[in-house]
Amino acid sequence: MTTTISRNKGVTWQRIVLYTFLTVLVTLWMVPLVGALYSSFRPFIETQRDGYLSLPETFTLQNYRDAWTQGDILGKYWNTALILIPALALTLFFSSMVAFVASRFSWRFNIALLVLFTAGNLLPQQIIIQPLFQIYKRIPLPDFMSNSGQLLGSTWGLILIHVAFQSGFCTFVLSNYMKLLPKELNEAAMVDGAGVWRQYWSVILPLTRPALAALATLEFTWIYNDFFWAVVLEQQGADRPITSSLANLGGEFFTDDNLIAAASVMVALPTITVFLLLQRHFVAGLTLGSTKG
Repeated sequence: MTTTISRNKGVTWQRIVLYTFLTVLVTLWMVPLVGALYSSFRPFIETQRDGYLSLPETFTLQNYRDAWTQGDILGKYWNTALILIPALALTLFFSSMVAFVASRFSWRFNIALLVLFTAGNLLPQQIIIQPLFQIYKRIPLPDFMSNSGQLLGSTWGLILIHVAFQSGFCTFVLSNYMKLLPKELNEAAMVDGAGVWRQYWSVILPLTRPALAALATLEFTWIYNDFFWAVVLEQQGADRPITSSLANLGGEFFTDDNLIAAASVMVALPTITVFLLLQRHFVAGLTLGSTKG
């Protein structure tokens, strides 16, 4: 009886320490978001006069109106969607096919193929930017696909680079996920006369929806927040994605931080919305198999 009480006390203290640590961590993570949200509703003149930590005298939506027009938020949303949706769909589609072959079939180079895809994530983007820039300049595209007549400066160029860099991580995660599925599923499908494509599309892929949802959430955030490739590979500022709106709002001699805070809130809304909508699938995809021996 005494041993049981001591164990319960130990568990209670462990939970108190854990919850205290998590509360402090969440509070620290929320400080920038709350600060940006607070500043976005205040006039810059008031903040400049009284400081960022002062009590507000007035709240206004003018910062959001100015950010919407000056930053061309609606147009940048559209540019981002033209890049994000195809890149996300192609990344998950190609990665799931490679993961299916590497995890469900035993052949000579399946491990080497998986290592090759995974190793691509270890390569810093800045290392290959110069040769990649020259390659993009030399690849022609039809006029209806690119205003410049080449891959550089086109939406397809950004889509391809995102697919190339994100496929490695997705392949690694999906292959490990698919290895948890019983091999008897493929054998039963083969007995019923299903070919390789049928096994992939109708049997295995529907069972990987939690992992696909988790990856879709992560990839949406990573591709949406990209600024490096957009600046380097997209020559025309009007065609750049949403992250460039914040850079456009910064002045040469003066920067309205409250205006940028309002724009930051609007830029962050899609990622927050997607995470809230897919939160259940995101957690399920990351925790599946964690309790199996």
